[in-house]
Amino acid sequence: MKAAAADQPAGNRRRSRRAGRPLAPVITADSIADAAIGLLDESGDFTMAQLARRLGVGASALYNHVTGKEEVLARVRELVSDRIDTDVFDSVPFFDALLVWARSYRDAFARHPATIAVFATTALDGAGRTTGMYERVVAAFLRAGWPEDDVMTTLVALEDFIMGAALDAVAPADMFQLRSPQDAPTLSRVTAAARRSPSGTRPAQASFEAGIEAMLTGLRVRLARLSA
Repeated sequence: MKAAAADQPAGNRRRSRRAGRPLAPVITADSIADAAIGLLDESGDFTMAQLARRLGVGASALYNHVTGKEEVLARVRELVSDRIDTDVFDSVPFFDALLVWARSYRDAFARHPATIAVFATTALDGAGRTTGMYERVVAAFLRAGWPEDDVMTTLVALEDFIMGAALDAVAPADMFQLRSPQDAPTLSRVTAAARRSPSGTRPAQASFEAGIEAMLTGLRVRLARLSA
């Protein structure tokens, strides 16, 4: 066997050795963002060095794909907001579409609640697909007859509620359960009644549906008043 190996041309022997070496990790801007989401889910933040270790590469390799943490966060925002349904605005009436959009928005951020605090303090600039999402939504508001100077006020009010609902979706179910119910008997009674509700819907989901219904009802009234 040794003789047979010795008889191989040197080039063939080199190719055989190379074929057995582990391949370097293949990374892209989106795989970097995926890894960042994982770190955010685990600890609420990340450094570029932590991100490199998660991907199994040197920190310098990241900078062949992104300019730094700010761009990574922008791409994380894109990956999360890619799950928000805006196509619905092209096919159903505005308020029906707004309900679908709000549900998908809540679900997208409930999957990664740590991103909520990050994005509350991160500028939108640099997240191109997220910008496109907002462009479609505000265009739908305008087509529905919303005054230009009130679109962002209304949109941000909706987002405030949706983000809070996304956090509630991952909160412990017993947040209002007291060790000593006699300390707040009325609160304990209504909390127990909510748990006995026959709807079969989780409390956080039921609260979101009640809240978004109330908001959309109010927004119909608001639009009528603003258009008068």
